[in-house]
Amino acid sequence: MILRQKMETSPLFARVAPFAIFLVLTFCQGQFGEASRYWFYLAKTVVGAWLIWEMRHAVLEMRWAFSWEAVVVGVGVCVIWVGLDEFYPKFGSAGTPWNPHLQFGDGSGLAWLFIAVRILGSSLVVPPLEEVFYRSFLYRYIAKTDFMAVPLGCFAWVPFLVTAAVFGFVHHEWLAGILCAMAYQGLVIRKQRLGDAMTAHAITNFLLGLWVVGKGAWKFW
Repeated sequence: MILRQKMETSPLFARVAPFAIFLVLTFCQGQFGEASRYWFYLAKTVVGAWLIWEMRHAVLEMRWAFSWEAVVVGVGVCVIWVGLDEFYPKFGSAGTPWNPHLQFGDGSGLAWLFIAVRILGSSLVVPPLEEVFYRSFLYRYIAKTDFMAVPLGCFAWVPFLVTAAVFGFVHHEWLAGILCAMAYQGLVIRKQRLGDAMTAHAITNFLLGLWVVGKGAWKFW
């Protein structure tokens, strides 16, 4: 209740705090043994879904929207993410691939549970949290500290490039991340709403999840 009240009285808190909590839980993955990578992903997915529920009245632009542009961008970003992988050096170390079959046994129930959680979490929980932070808050805040006065459809080069760079360099696949951020931001600007970017992000992550599982391309996770 206190968290919800704080969100409703502070537009900045409503857009930053949920993402920060999600990041803390992400950082905890693997910090308490290899199995914690999977249990903390489950925990952050559940907590992330609760945070989205708490945000719903405070962040009015966090509404799913469907359009053909969202489908094109979502599919296109997935193709770029996979297609570019062999053609540029990655940022940092990829570490051990996120593969629950190795941890819990090939084909085990727990392995498939965590795979399902990863696909659902990345498709339904990650997009609202990340799009609200990067597109609704960070982009507009760089444009003007009174970010709520900046329309979602506003285009400015500095926030466009800086936001894309920040989004890109928090990913191992930094180049794909930068192009991904530009595509999602462009969609927000074109449609003048956040929902299409959320849908595109969800499509990208869902298709990437299917690719990872179908092809055994665990390095993308």
